[in-house]
Amino acid sequence: MFEQAGTPEPRNPISDWVLRGGIAFFFISAGAEKFQPMWIKLFKEIGLGQWFRYFTGVVEILGGLLVLIPWTANIGLALLACTMGSAAFILIFVVGRPADSFISGPLCIALSFYIWNRRTRNG
Repeated sequence: MFEQAGTPEPRNPISDWVLRGGIAFFFISAGAEKFQPMWIKLFKEIGLGQWFRYFTGVVEILGGLLVLIPWTANIGLALLACTMGSAAFILIFVVGRPADSFISGPLCIALSFYIWNRRTRNG
């Protein structure tokens, strides 16, 4: 009776695919958007040059693609969580606009919880 209390419930593969698909779509879209001119001003404020804008776009696209592959999903999620955490850090401490991190900060936390949830469940 009490043995089952400690065993995690197995992951639902359909909801896992839907969630990972949504995450992948969001980050592939966001990464592709970094190649648009509207991001030039923000990355000038960061001060690392426009190569960093392209690098960020490639990292987001790569992370999104890794999330789609079941055996690399956790790697992709971790990459995206680190990217969002870094974005929040940069917006708060480098750019000096903490309110602008209202998307990247919670995304970092949500992705971290999703990774933890995937790792603690069977499958």
